[in-house]
Amino acid sequence: MTLPAFRNHPVPALAVICLGVFVISVDATIVNVALPTLSRDLSADTAQLQWIVDAYTLVMSGLLLSAGSLSDRYRRRGWLNAGLVLFAITSGVAAQVNSADALIAARAAMGVGAAVIFPTTLGLITNIFTDPVTRAKAIGVWAAMVGVGVAVGPISGGWLLEHFRWGSIFMVNIPIAVIAIAGGILFVPTSRDPAAPRVDVPGLPLSAVGITVLVYAVIEAPTWGWTSTRTVAGFSLATMVLVGFALWERRSSHPMVDVSVFADRRFSGGSLAVTAGFLTLFGFIFVITQYFQFIKEYRAFETGVRLLPAALSIALASILGPRLVERVGTTAVVAAGLGVFAVGLAWASTADAATPYREIAMQMLLLGGGLGLTTAPATEAIMGSLSADKAGVGSAVNDTTRELGGTLGVAIVAIVGSVFASSGQLGARAALTTLPADVRAAMQHSIAAAYNVIGRLPADHAAAVRGTVDRAFLDGLQAGSLVCAGIALAAAVVVAAFLPARAPHTTAPTPAVALTQA
Repeated sequence: MTLPAFRNHPVPALAVICLGVFVISVDATIVNVALPTLSRDLSADTAQLQWIVDAYTLVMSGLLLSAGSLSDRYRRRGWLNAGLVLFAITSGVAAQVNSADALIAARAAMGVGAAVIFPTTLGLITNIFTDPVTRAKAIGVWAAMVGVGVAVGPISGGWLLEHFRWGSIFMVNIPIAVIAIAGGILFVPTSRDPAAPRVDVPGLPLSAVGITVLVYAVIEAPTWGWTSTRTVAGFSLATMVLVGFALWERRSSHPMVDVSVFADRRFSGGSLAVTAGFLTLFGFIFVITQYFQFIKEYRAFETGVRLLPAALSIALASILGPRLVERVGTTAVVAAGLGVFAVGLAWASTADAATPYREIAMQMLLLGGGLGLTTAPATEAIMGSLSADKAGVGSAVNDTTRELGGTLGVAIVAIVGSVFASSGQLGARAALTTLPADVRAAMQHSIAAAYNVIGRLPADHAAAVRGTVDRAFLDGLQAGSLVCAGIALAAAVVVAAFLPARAPHTTAPTPAVALTQA
């Protein structure tokens, strides 16, 4: 029970909730800058490094709907604290392992904790802030913490790696989780669905299996080939399971997800906007961090610091977005945010080796501003479409779209980049013809491998090879940025035509009130 002296203080409760979502968002990207260190210290090969990153996302994505549904059924604050405890314990385990396979398992276990935390945070916010205006502002703060966490991950990871061993990137989660648990006990009121429906036993595994297989297929498709038998089989299996899940939910007397809610244009339009926003964000972060490290030759911490403009603009725009919605409605703000994002990505496609950082910083300000304007109002549209009793599962749908969008973004940008590495860009150039055939094949398979090869070549030969590899990478960056810009622009057009400006029951903006009055 929340201590009586600290009840009815929504701002401290919001701070605690945001701390929980911040730590799991940071962990989505903090490990990326540690991959070279993990490769050396744990003798991890390329496939193992990929799964050190992806195991966390895969497990979290697969369990979000189930965890959100259970948080509605049971008490949300207890569910949040349980997730934080699990996340802290598994982070400690991850920091102490001595093999790549053990780290993959620990990262998967961390994903379970994150899946419990993520939907519960937004479910609590929806029940604490019942006024639509204050709820929108609180969701804006929550969205800011999610976006900032994703952008800050490489910064904090780079700093920790320069001062401590690699396990520090996981150990840092423990004190943050402990503070969040203590704050939750003091400030966060509990809530649950008063109807306390029976657990949807068939729905839980169907949703988990369907989403997990879908995300797994997306992750592996660039390696398998998008038209390979395994990829087609993966997507086919995911489709069959998810269709079975939807059919079961329609006939169930106590469904985990009321699938009819997707007919609500605010719910489905908001979900589309969130998916597009995080698809393009993760795609951009994936390629820009490599640009800083490979083209500009920045160290891990230097790379992370240069992402600060994106983090700051995400935070500011996420808070500004709900205020603009009060004036002009959801449609205009979300569509404009996606449009700004598209402009920033199109501008980013012009980057080359000589582009000054101040220009890239301006591009990141546009990208972060566009994301903040998009995701905070879109998330409020999703959550506002559901009753507070169903906030956990509604949050889970929102969170699943974020994770799926982010996974798709990395996969799309990776496949575009590999096309330029394998379609002659790194094959027939004169500078590479003197290299052994197996080395050229490795360079065509991975841009990162190509730069590793450069480091082992004699200086006179390395310069010529580097020019060829740089050109191939920059061509891939240009194409990947333009593809993401096209996706953002297409989403903006759909949102402008499809997403209602306001909830059906809202005829005029409600006068704003302070968060402390909620």
